[in-house]
Amino acid sequence: MRHVDFSPLYRSTVGFDRLFSLLDNRGQPEQAQTYPPYNIERTGDNTYRITMAVAGFDEKELSLEAHANVLTVKGEKSEEETSEQSEFLYRGIAKRAFERRFQLADHVEVQSASLKNGLLHIDLLRNVPEAMKPRRIAIAAEAGDGARTIEAQVAPQQVN
Repeated sequence: MRHVDFSPLYRSTVGFDRLFSLLDNRGQPEQAQTYPPYNIERTGDNTYRITMAVAGFDEKELSLEAHANVLTVKGEKSEEETSEQSEFLYRGIAKRAFERRFQLADHVEVQSASLKNGLLHIDLLRNVPEAMKPRRIAIAAEAGDGARTIEAQVAPQQVN
């Protein structure tokens, strides 16, 4: 994959350094983190939902943290006490810890999170402040809005 150099853009733009660093990080080959699987869906004009498959994890073993436009979801399995009489012949259910980060856009907030049937649902809301929303500006009519006339003098006609 090619690497794009954003340094010329740093000289002519102000405040876009975070965007360029995000693009730079996206260009790097990923470490192939595929666990746990997740979906991101748009549920309305300004609402989103992240659904993660976290089968086997309890609410106490999961933690969510939103800080500086990054949502971090961590899962750490507590040590299970197994009886001394049983031993595993095959262990196919993963007990591994995970940490998944999601980059959130400006003004996106976490509304709620719920765990049901092994799926963690995280509801997000994009809450744009009033100052950032487009607004209609009324155009005032000029006072004394009457018929306007243009007066001009007619040039005398020349007779040939």
